[in-house]
Amino acid sequence: QVHVAESGGGLVQAGGSLRLSCVFSGRTFSRYAMAWFRQAPGKEREFVTTISGRGGVTYTADSMKGRFTISRDNAKNTVYLQVNSLKPEDTAVYYCAANAISTSTYERDYNYWGQGTQVTVSS
Repeated sequence: QVHVAESGGGLVQAGGSLRLSCVFSGRTFSRYAMAWFRQAPGKEREFVTTISGRGGVTYTADSMKGRFTISRDNAKNTVYLQVNSLKPEDTAVYYCAANAISTSTYERDYNYWGQGTQVTVSS
């Protein structure tokens, strides 16, 4: 049974940085593409970024390029999301998701989801 669990969220001032972590368990981590999505209050969940199983391929939503960086450490079964220059509009619940097939920007392609970690950015 695959399990993913996010951590690292919190309250941060605008302009600050955060690194979110997501620990994967239950299967061979390197065989899973991973992604981060987020859901702001009153909005639909949206794609942020994804990374292939071995980390060689990444893709980030255009609106988030430059501030959001995904990485993974397969030895630690962990994927990370580094967010810099945080803005109040980045306030959202950030979700980690796993996909046994390939990188994708679509929620429907991800089989396993974490419970999310709240990021709140104050102005």
